[in-house]
Amino acid sequence: MPAAVQVFAVVLRHGPISRVEVTARTGLSPAAVTKAVRPLVDAGYLTERPDERLPSRLGRPAMPVQVVADRTFFLGVKLTADEVIAVRTDLCGGTREVVHRPLTSTAVADVVDVIGEVARRLAAGHEVACLGVSLAGDVLRDTGMVRFSPFLNWRDVPLAGLVSTATGLPTLIENDVRALTVAEHWFGAGVGVSSFALVTAGTGIGCGLVVNDLLLPAGELGHVAIDVDGPECYCGGRGCVEALAADRVVLAGCSAVVGRPLSMPEAIELGRAGDPAVHAVFERAGRALGLALAAVANLVGPERIVLTGEAVGGYDLYADQIRQALAAQAFGSAATCELVVRPLPFDEWARGAAVVGIQDLITRSGAARGSAGSVTLPAR
Repeated sequence: MPAAVQVFAVVLRHGPISRVEVTARTGLSPAAVTKAVRPLVDAGYLTERPDERLPSRLGRPAMPVQVVADRTFFLGVKLTADEVIAVRTDLCGGTREVVHRPLTSTAVADVVDVIGEVARRLAAGHEVACLGVSLAGDVLRDTGMVRFSPFLNWRDVPLAGLVSTATGLPTLIENDVRALTVAEHWFGAGVGVSSFALVTAGTGIGCGLVVNDLLLPAGELGHVAIDVDGPECYCGGRGCVEALAADRVVLAGCSAVVGRPLSMPEAIELGRAGDPAVHAVFERAGRALGLALAAVANLVGPERIVLTGEAVGGYDLYADQIRQALAAQAFGSAATCELVVRPLPFDEWARGAAVVGIQDLITRSGAARGSAGSVTLPAR
């Protein structure tokens, strides 16, 4: 990786930061750091400002390096079955504006039209480097193809190219859990550890993995069997985590025990009010999630597991079961894995798509590559 890219990534994630710290974190020589910083400052991406709180050994104010957040902007879109959530972020991943639009149709052309409309609104008057789109399903980031998205009922959709044509912006697509994992790695609960897992519980059960600071393919945690005699899953297997702990399963179980259809807020309210039958449904889901987390801990050995997703809103109803199952099944060093519960709204998932664009801009030596080609870091 070029020195300028290494330096920029370190300053982005840890700045404001002294050149001495940059040298320590990158392993580059002081001369190489200085050589890398200068053109980035000249191009307006980094700045050095005196900090009177950090005097140097010679008594002069230290000059920490930091990213110029508003140098360029990124758009991020999260697709659900019934809504488009879009954000504009700055270069530091800070959310500047959020737009929500309902989807009245999941036809590809209709969804692309809505993405185009929100992108034009968010980009107006701003220099935008890249648009990222995240969605649940089998997504090929390198080719911009959605091979399969069950909630949108899409197969083999060249989404990146369609969106790029509609918006005029370089476009990246990514699986939504992987995109959220990137955002947490760079700017959230994954900062400070080189190995962590992000597990999402809601409509489905997803998992993103970072090992030695690299995002890895995580497979399908939701379809790991934890009870071979359990209920049948839509994938054709039995006892999958999703068949035991997905929102729809929990809601169906709660509705069955009270004898009437419930919404998830109603089910959570009944559980918190002390309804034993409803509480038991949440407890079963909690045990299943705890076993799934233990499988991740035993297999990968992350320093930290971050649990998030729509289901975390009712976490208090099954927190004990999750932690007990994790503690009982985690073995050896996996037993020391830290569990962080982090409720995140869909705005943060959209931000994850934007952060994928930021990451791509940096890790590809200053080029964000989408189906429409590439765009290099512009100079002032």
